Amino acid sequence: MTDSTDLGPEDRKIVTLARSARARNGVPEGAAVRDETGRTYVAGTVALDSLKLSALQTAVAMAVASGAQSLEAAAVVSAVDALPGEDLAAVRDLGGAGTPVFLAGADGEVKAALQAG
Repeated sequence: MTDSTDLGPEDRKIVTLARSARARNGVPEGAAVRDETGRTYVAGTVALDSLKLSALQTAVAMAVASGAQSLEAAAVVSAVDALPGEDLAAVRDLGGAGTPVFLAGADGEVKAALQAG
């Protein structure tokens, strides 16, 4: 477990944005990613009959669609205790294996600090 106060201000910001997306949209997960220029992309779970994406996959897709070349960090707020491999792979594809991924609970406390690789 990682104390959220140990995170730098930019990492705390994406955890807060992910938490806000989850609460505002009433979805199971909220996510935020920060690209190489410092821009952030915030998303919630997509659960349509024809399209299902986790919040993190959606945030990465938004970054790619907006022209991001890389990711500096990612955060997910969820009730799960571990992220699926597909989520980490999406971050790794754009940011590389060493990209930090923070998994936090609904209270915003970081449960795990992972790397995409």
